[in-house]
Amino acid sequence: MESLTHPNQLPSVDKILQSGVFTDLSECYGREVVVNEVRNHLNRVRHDLVNKDTATSTQIETHEVSETAVINLLHTAVASLLQSSFSPSLKRVINLTGTILHTNLGRAPYPASAIEAMIEVSRGASNLEFDLASGKRGRRDDHVEAWICKHTGAEAATTVNNNAAAVLLTLNSIAPKRKVVVSRGELIEIGGSFRVPAIMEKAGCKLREVGTTNRTHLHDYEAAIDKKTAALMKVHTSNYEINGFTKSIAATELADLAHKYNIPLIDDLGSGTLTDLSNLGLPYERTAREALADGADIITFSGDKLLGGPQCGIIAGRADLIQLIEKNSMKRAMRLDKVTLAALEAVLKLYAKPEKLVDTIPALTLLSRKPDDIKKTAVKLQKAVAKQLPQLEVSVQSCQSQIGSGALPTRTLDSYAVVITGDSENPANKLASLFRYLTTPIVGRVSQESLWFDCRALFHELEEITAVIDAGLS
Repeated sequence: MESLTHPNQLPSVDKILQSGVFTDLSECYGREVVVNEVRNHLNRVRHDLVNKDTATSTQIETHEVSETAVINLLHTAVASLLQSSFSPSLKRVINLTGTILHTNLGRAPYPASAIEAMIEVSRGASNLEFDLASGKRGRRDDHVEAWICKHTGAEAATTVNNNAAAVLLTLNSIAPKRKVVVSRGELIEIGGSFRVPAIMEKAGCKLREVGTTNRTHLHDYEAAIDKKTAALMKVHTSNYEINGFTKSIAATELADLAHKYNIPLIDDLGSGTLTDLSNLGLPYERTAREALADGADIITFSGDKLLGGPQCGIIAGRADLIQLIEKNSMKRAMRLDKVTLAALEAVLKLYAKPEKLVDTIPALTLLSRKPDDIKKTAVKLQKAVAKQLPQLEVSVQSCQSQIGSGALPTRTLDSYAVVITGDSENPANKLASLFRYLTTPIVGRVSQESLWFDCRALFHELEEITAVIDAGLS
């Protein structure tokens, strides 16, 4: 075919599409999308023919290009762009950061039964708010309330989209325009600039802080109580601990004081847990059941952290207070969708067999892994990485994993990592970027001029990650 040397000789968009070369792309992505991208790329080719000194990335040798070459080149370019554009933005990654419940990486992995429940309820209509027995409208929280009460000992329970919403809704329902007493040492700020004082302001209640940063006494709380006080509140210090010369009040004492003045105690557990983690070889954390047994009238906690389920906030406690919370008009704006409820129900059912939790809840599986087992995984990964990066030092070293997401903030877990030591041509940040752009992104952490792959969270995916590394780095 005759070579093209002038932009006027380029085929039109219609002619290009009529060639049949783009039929596959039109069927896959839609004709309109393909037409727009063909036109955009054709304009770039035209630019290259006119301005060869400032040519774009079309890589056309203007003295020998043909119409067929232009069409094939456009097909390759458009196909590549559309494949990238239509690939999921939200995708699975391999978390080797050493932070197990990583907020930026989606926190807890879901149990298989939760995933199956989500898929099943997504297939079509469901009884989300429909009572199959009576044939009348139902209540969506009925799907999980009985299980929450069973595991916590609460009289009633409700759910919202995260624990921040749980705290906000609870305060706005129980203490609008009234005072809530909180220790100054518990006025926390967590990720995303979530601050207890700001949440209380948005909830429409008035913060009455008592004590000092490191010491708060029972008489501090009592002195702050007056006719305008609606509740006492205890807040889990999710991402820090205060040590040394300190004083805090036990939940039982705080509950007794609240009930002496006929006001409720709200206990925000933060992450929250339904099981005694010390039975799994993990640091102790007060359970939801223990918090209510200590006298709390309302507790709030997360579903996607130590619980090992989907993102949600759980509110449990006295039936009259739960009823008040559910009547709040904001509850509708915070309610859970059918997929999240299905996942949460499936996870809660797993807690009926506490002896099986390590096997059925992936988050607890990863957190309770033994260092020797992790080291075996690290050695296998080290061999796969060293094979593809023979010019770099790749070793296995001991390290400390973090639980993450504000759960047990000062506690770490013994672990092992594959450490890739960078050089001048391959610094650690460049290596980290390289692994993030693999087919299945692998995310580690950069420290001491090296890339660390903590293997605690690498469990079932070892064969997969080895194949990804072989394919992506070879």
